[in-house]
Amino acid sequence: MTFCETGLTSQHVAALEPIENYLKGHITGKAEYMRKAFHPDARINSFRDGVLHSLSVDEFSARFQGQPAPDEAQRKRFITHFDVVGNAGTAKVVLQYPEVTFTDYMNLLEIDGVWKISNKTFSAAPQVTAK
Repeated sequence: MTFCETGLTSQHVAALEPIENYLKGHITGKAEYMRKAFHPDARINSFRDGVLHSLSVDEFSARFQGQPAPDEAQRKRFITHFDVVGNAGTAKVVLQYPEVTFTDYMNLLEIDGVWKISNKTFSAAPQVTAK
């Protein structure tokens, strides 16, 4: 993870756990990390080609087949924003892949003492290659 953890409280560290699981899911391709990261009722939303796409955690997790992507060594991931107040928080995660950059906005909630991603919205931007 490329995010400065200096000076974070124990609450902040706990709230980062679902984001860390989310990133581990991407790195390893293992769906169990995604299921650990998200609250079961969470939705994963995007708007592409004039259509709203909304996935359940199970639908999203099914995309992870248990192995890293073939181009994993070329992928970079960053947490660019992280904020927690009380039992709610937000994180912005950027996933730079060879052909696309995803920008994820995560809503976080502490529910019964456990932090989870309660919803994710994201945007996908194709990488522009110089010709």
